[in-house]
Amino acid sequence: MSPRKRTGTCWIASPGFTKLKLPENSPEQTRFWEVARNLAHIPGVLNFQCLKQTSPKNPFEYGLSMEFEDQGKYDSYSDHVEHQAFIQNFWLNDVGDFLEIDYEVLKVKLWQLK
Repeated sequence: MSPRKRTGTCWIASPGFTKLKLPENSPEQTRFWEVARNLAHIPGVLNFQCLKQTSPKNPFEYGLSMEFEDQGKYDSYSDHVEHQAFIQNFWLNDVGDFLEIDYEVLKVKLWQLK
C-alpha cells in the first residue's frame, strides 16, 4: 500500500506490537498473518504494515502498523465488523502479550520542539 498525502485535521498512527503464542512458521501463524493483512482493506486504513522485530531490545516479536487521517476514521475501523472478528477469532487466542500505541502525529517543525 503506498503512502498517501496527509490531508486531515489530525493524523492518527496506531502501531501494535505482539508476542504470538503460535509456533514460528506454523500453518496457524500463516493464517494469522493472512487474516491480519485483510485489515488493510477496511475503509480508512492507510499505510498498513505487518512487521517483524529485528532487534533484541524488547520482547515483542511482531507488529501491525496502520495510520488514519482522523479520529473518526480510526473509530470506524475499531468498530468495523472485520476488525471485531479478527480480535475475537485470532487476536484474543493467538497473542500472548502486546503493546498498542495510538497517537496523534504532531504538526510542528522540529525547531518548535526545543
